[in-house]
Amino acid sequence: MGRRFGIYTEAPAPFYYIKFSIQYICMINFLRIITPSFILSWYHFTLALFAAVIYGFPSRNLTVIGVTGTNGKSTTVEMLSCIFQEAGIKSASISSIRFQIGEEEKRNRYKMTMPGRFAIQKFLKKAKDKGVTHVVLEVTSEGIMQYRHRFINFHTIVFTNLSPEHIERHGSFENYRAEKGKLFKVGKRVHVINLDDKHTDYFLQFPAEKVYGYTIKRATFDKGELMEANDIKMSLQGLSFSIKNTQFLLSLHGEFNVSNALAAVTTAIVHGVSLKNAKAALLKMESVPGRMEEVVSSPFRVFVDYAFTPAALEKVYLTLRENTQGKLICVLGAAGGGRDKWKRPVLGRIAATHCEKVIITNEDPYGEDPEEIIQQVAGGASGKAVVVIDRRKAIAQALSLASKGDVVIITGKGSEDSIAVARGKKIPWDDREVVREELDTQVKL
Repeated sequence: MGRRFGIYTEAPAPFYYIKFSIQYICMINFLRIITPSFILSWYHFTLALFAAVIYGFPSRNLTVIGVTGTNGKSTTVEMLSCIFQEAGIKSASISSIRFQIGEEEKRNRYKMTMPGRFAIQKFLKKAKDKGVTHVVLEVTSEGIMQYRHRFINFHTIVFTNLSPEHIERHGSFENYRAEKGKLFKVGKRVHVINLDDKHTDYFLQFPAEKVYGYTIKRATFDKGELMEANDIKMSLQGLSFSIKNTQFLLSLHGEFNVSNALAAVTTAIVHGVSLKNAKAALLKMESVPGRMEEVVSSPFRVFVDYAFTPAALEKVYLTLRENTQGKLICVLGAAGGGRDKWKRPVLGRIAATHCEKVIITNEDPYGEDPEEIIQQVAGGASGKAVVVIDRRKAIAQALSLASKGDVVIITGKGSEDSIAVARGKKIPWDDREVVREELDTQVKL
């Protein structure tokens, strides 16, 4: 049958395509290890330039808003997109949740919050061709490191918060923070900064034509315009707060979502949207997919959340604890692929501190041994956790432990639609659907 890619093809061709793909990925990873960093930087920069040239620098005709930080990026992007839509502004967005252009949208199935350079430039070109005026992009440190943000004409940069993450990838927390800072160097027109974060001063050092600071803690601010959320109230139904004497109601949970909403509203005001439109938009938001999303409300409550960093996980648990009369039953894991191994026992310790019942399970092992990852998480729980490798069984067990008034919280995957395992394989999965299926099974029994 001859040769393909230098491999004999006596067996079915698909086998050899798969084998070649695996060999190619291994080769690329090996080259990344041995190639000097400055050569990799020039490689990524050149690709970014080439992509922009191919698609005609589409962002020159768009108002682009970049949202960066450790947590809250996707929710802020979703909120801002809803506000723009309510205000009649034709917008597009990219986040870890979805790709959206006007009324057209599709789920982000790539397990990559910020897609590659060609994908982004192609998206921007399509948005421009469809009459979009404003684009909201979730910008990650990995994306910045690989110059995916370059040759994009950012008008506004939004900073949500910062906590340790991707330490192995960047070498240190300081390097991680510096990578985020590079976005503020290319977007110099308007900066929207969370004044409640302890790294605020670092991000305020970057020059901008105008700076907006937002706060839920009545901070003072003399470097730009201050936006405050006051009279914050939290209940089982959601959140209420006021901005400049306008009362907002939000069907989401957690003080952190007040901060996310304030970031979105502040950015919307920068772009000429009224508080009235912002209020109406947020009132219509019933949930953000996979972000403190309530899947079951009776006889007990079940939430699914994307939280996979220690800071985010603790905020989720504290929020639910404040609104829970019964037990807090927690299902969690940690991602593999060599990602931030330091935080695995930390996640276990946080769960053991806040939850009456802790079930540690598989998440996204990639090429690592799932059991080894789980044991590392369990190691921080001081014997309080139960280990159940099969994620479906773990969720089923959590549901079986719940009684009226309890809350089950399943974290780590949110609205993702697959589990990533070895050799690039993805197993179809949705925590929310599994909850419904398992609960239905238990009811029938």
